[in-house]
Amino acid sequence: MTYVGESRPAVSGPHDDPEATGQLGGAAAGLKDVVAAYVGLTKPRVIELLLLTTVPVMFFAQRGIPPLGLVVATVIGGTLSAGSASAYNCVYDRDIDEQMRRTRRRALPRHMVTPGAALAFATALAVISTVVLAVWVNPLSAGLSLGANAFYVFGYTMVLKRRTTQNIVWGGLAGCFPALIGWTAVTGELSWVPVVLFAVVFFWTPPHTWALALRYREDYANVDVPMLPVVKNAREVGRQIVLYSWVMVATSLLLWPVAGTGPVYPIAAALLGAVFLLEAHKMWSRARGTEDLSIIQPMRLFHHSNLYLSLLFVAVALDPLLFR
Repeated sequence: MTYVGESRPAVSGPHDDPEATGQLGGAAAGLKDVVAAYVGLTKPRVIELLLLTTVPVMFFAQRGIPPLGLVVATVIGGTLSAGSASAYNCVYDRDIDEQMRRTRRRALPRHMVTPGAALAFATALAVISTVVLAVWVNPLSAGLSLGANAFYVFGYTMVLKRRTTQNIVWGGLAGCFPALIGWTAVTGELSWVPVVLFAVVFFWTPPHTWALALRYREDYANVDVPMLPVVKNAREVGRQIVLYSWVMVATSLLLWPVAGTGPVYPIAAALLGAVFLLEAHKMWSRARGTEDLSIIQPMRLFHHSNLYLSLLFVAVALDPLLFR
């Protein structure tokens, strides 16, 4: 299998036919189905995680409760921006999404939306999100959001994803920007505090994504996407997950001295980090003697990673509220 310099496979089919819009299985789709299809293009579950790293940082930057209007504008702008990036991703990756179990139910593989309509939708979201953030938040936050969107589309989706095992390591940078945006929305400037949280998300992304990719490695292999679990055995994937997990936990503890937090955050970071490391080591241990995913249980670590990040950023928000 060749990865470097590999061109995108040409795929033709109903999703290239303008008449396929709003069609599902030969029957006209209702308005509810079409709306659901467009919402699906934005990948709402991904947006939830991104907002979870935006709003708590706003509380931390404010050292209390930020103005409601500012939070609403930041959430709306961030949601539209993240949805735009996801929609662009769906357009570009429609050829491989059609062949993967995890993605074949998306709007484009199901021919609910044409590529042209999805591209227009993604562009509209990008423009609206930039205007919302620039007008009702500040230009710096708008610029960071637009930069994250562009990097995810051009850097990750179009360049890294199909060419290197480091695709989600560096491509994951786009998902770290919400921490910066949440901070700049309140302060209007950058500092080392959001950079630490940016780094936490950066080191969290590989364990989170590789656990999922391990579960679906056959899908990625079939479409020639060189995710680490495709080109390395489960034992090596587990080892690298453990390494990134240790760096992630160590980085999370840096917020305490850098930001001068109260006791809530460092205690939560230490406890959550210890549990995460235990889970990562357990998965690595299970992977040392087998390639059987039913024994390795990578999805257990994947779901735990979501819980870890959620609770860590809840602690970020609560710390200044409880200890001003």
